[in-house]
Amino acid sequence: MTTIAALVPMRHNSQRVPGKNYRPLAGKPLYQHIIETLIAVPEVNSILVDTDSAPVMEGLRRDFPQVKLIERPEHLRAPEIPMNEILAYDTAKLEADFYLQTHSTNPLLKAETVSGAVGKFLAQYPAYDSMFSVTRLQTRLWDSLTRAINHNPAILLQTQDLPPIYEENSCFYLFTRQNLMQRRNRLGERPLMFEIPRNEAVDIDEEFDFQLADLMMRARLGATK
Repeated sequence: MTTIAALVPMRHNSQRVPGKNYRPLAGKPLYQHIIETLIAVPEVNSILVDTDSAPVMEGLRRDFPQVKLIERPEHLRAPEIPMNEILAYDTAKLEADFYLQTHSTNPLLKAETVSGAVGKFLAQYPAYDSMFSVTRLQTRLWDSLTRAINHNPAILLQTQDLPPIYEENSCFYLFTRQNLMQRRNRLGERPLMFEIPRNEAVDIDEEFDFQLADLMMRARLGATK
């Protein structure tokens, strides 16, 4: 049986949105949304949260006793510590065939989307050795020197006819510990992109993102009542 462990790293301090990981969003702390999503993914066998946040630890112990909790060690708490170093530490604490890493800051991600991604990856492994989620962009892009990136300015195509470019949206990554340790990177030599709907790909990085995610989650919850 293939085992998949979900990893959700969460820092207590946030530089741009203070306390965002445990701040209420649509009626519950932000981190609860992604935990509930992962619990609903049938392919996920276990969930590990790595955090230095007392409010997050307290809430997880109270509401999600099935989640494995690791208190992040002091040497991994600085904001400049690369995520891959934290994941190297975490994957040593929980054995699995594959690791699915996501963030509390992706509250709109749906369980069925994650499940579909896992199924697609496993069906094509080892032709692909890792996976990451992307958002399709079909808009006119320019670099800082005013050079067109994905279009010919002399030929005004409709945006829907432009060749798509894909943004790494950080919603999830799927990888093995072996690849992570060899490359010090979540992405292997042959990564597979998995496109997810734009309305699931909101990543809370700034206050605007938090407000947008809150409105979208409230609309989603209202539509299901």
